[in-house]
Amino acid sequence: MRHFGHLPQEVRQRLFQYEPVEFTADAPGGTLAAALGATLYCPATRPGLAADVVKQARLGVVSMVLCLEDSIGDADVAAGEANLVRQLETLAARDEPSRDGRPGDGGLPLLFVRVREPAQIRDLVARMGPAARLLSGFVLPKFTEERGIPFLEALTEAESAAGHRLFAMPVLESPELLHLETRAATLSGIARAVDKYRERVLALRLGVTDFCSAYGLRRTPEMTAYDVQLVASVIGDVVNRLGRADGTGYTVTGPVWEYFRLQERIFKPQLRQSIFTGRAEELRTVLIDHDIDGLLREIELDRANGLLGKTCIHPSHVAPVHALSVVSLEEYSDATDILRPERSGGGVLRSAYTNKMNEVKPHRAWAERTLLRAELFGVTREGVGFVDVLAAGARAAGYADAVRTEAP
Repeated sequence: MRHFGHLPQEVRQRLFQYEPVEFTADAPGGTLAAALGATLYCPATRPGLAADVVKQARLGVVSMVLCLEDSIGDADVAAGEANLVRQLETLAARDEPSRDGRPGDGGLPLLFVRVREPAQIRDLVARMGPAARLLSGFVLPKFTEERGIPFLEALTEAESAAGHRLFAMPVLESPELLHLETRAATLSGIARAVDKYRERVLALRLGVTDFCSAYGLRRTPEMTAYDVQLVASVIGDVVNRLGRADGTGYTVTGPVWEYFRLQERIFKPQLRQSIFTGRAEELRTVLIDHDIDGLLREIELDRANGLLGKTCIHPSHVAPVHALSVVSLEEYSDATDILRPERSGGGVLRSAYTNKMNEVKPHRAWAERTLLRAELFGVTREGVGFVDVLAAGARAAGYADAVRTEAP
């Protein structure tokens, strides 16, 4: 797998000073957590699920969740399980061994299954048989210490039965986490649960839709999760407790963006006034037909608030998430300057771009995260901006009408 590997080589060479590296499902957990990018959710009941997975992989999707929980009705769970097993067997049949005799991934993305109950994990792995090797893990809903431990115990048993590593991605979405009077205790309990199974926890996902539902709220396409103060306060507390950069934290992924059809705009998009300022070649108008103004702003705010990657429910969201994950040459220059061995003692230096202060010790964790992101998502060439990467990704994925750029 490689981010932007679906782009033609000449396009990648034009966009990237340093191209994204390749990685496999056997990579270290820290690498995979940072590489998740836009995690595309798909109902497990889809008749053409296997074909969907192959198609999305060819269009640049690196991680997918095959969902047996909220995306399907209660009456459809049994049929969804049967379909999931059948479709994974179909994918396994097309998979080819690698040259060293190990099973290959057939160009597939990282695959996770979102379950409802702990027993489903053991049952599904048993029913899949050899096809379970295609799974990277399970997504665990409404995770708290009390509800989460049985899921993690079931995952441990299933991993032993499957004979290969399986990761957990707990979803933090319970009312106990949202409500102020129970939040601190719930966060402490979650921390105890995931710390006990740290090696199996790939990332923590935020269930913002469930948070909003507890108060009868729903943000509009012009508003981000951070404009809903109840939600923003939970995100801040989750990152504060579970997303620390001191070695005790976890990757926390961004919340889902619900919109993908054209809606009437209420507010003038503010993102255009910030992301497309600066160099002359970036002063262009972006015409968007898939309601990604708010999505773009939310992705920027995700990163500013310590989140990495994003839950996606529509393929047109993948290109924006990945485009905004790429590291600019300026960011890369600052990060490498900060991490030079001769500067390990600290100090302050002026950016090579002469527009900011780089303070070695306070900015070290940021620099380390930036270089990991650069390795996995690439570094753009001088003069290549977000718009160029987004347009190339959208065009390759068949959403050329979603993003058009015009000179002012």
